[in-house]
Amino acid sequence: MDVYKETGHAELASVAARMVVEDGLEYGAAKRRAVKQLGLNARSALPDNALLEAAVREYIAVFCPDSQAEELLALRELALVWMDRLAEFRPHLGGAVWQGTATRHSDIYLRLYCDDPKAAEFALLDHRVEYHPGSVDSGRGEPVPALTLRVRCQALGQWVLIHLMVHDLDDLRGALKPDAQGRKPRGDAGALRALLAEAAPINHEDLP
Repeated sequence: MDVYKETGHAELASVAARMVVEDGLEYGAAKRRAVKQLGLNARSALPDNALLEAAVREYIAVFCPDSQAEELLALRELALVWMDRLAEFRPHLGGAVWQGTATRHSDIYLRLYCDDPKAAEFALLDHRVEYHPGSVDSGRGEPVPALTLRVRCQALGQWVLIHLMVHDLDDLRGALKPDAQGRKPRGDAGALRALLAEAAPINHEDLP
């Protein structure tokens, strides 16, 4: 039974991984759509995020290693631009752009840590930056209030969504607590600059 369950989870993760990479779906949505596509019971046990992330990395390595690396770099550069603009709110980058599995279909997730939860919203209003208030998935299956911007990524030649997840300053204490695999779940502008410095330069003119 355990072997069957393992095999089923691996197949689900493989199908969901393709949806994450090719369609830009979040993990939860990709798992649910994979269940439907495979014709499984809606209550079927789902693979955990660690297994799905491993499947996503494997899919990228096999089908799109070069293009994904270029798209990831472009998104990280765009994220850094906005982290510098929002520096007073101690922005930390998370999600696929931070973890290194993002493609041109991925959104950018920035957590802001503010003394006043409304301060970031007021700053956007002062600078006449259009945004949409709403919520996004926290990555743990629960919604988090967010301010969403639609910005142009020149390197990719397309629009990208940036979600600003606003937190109290006190929440910063646990922001860098390692995950189950010992990795930091997010990083500040300095950490992102270090990742960019490690990446090989690309020619943005080669991107569509």
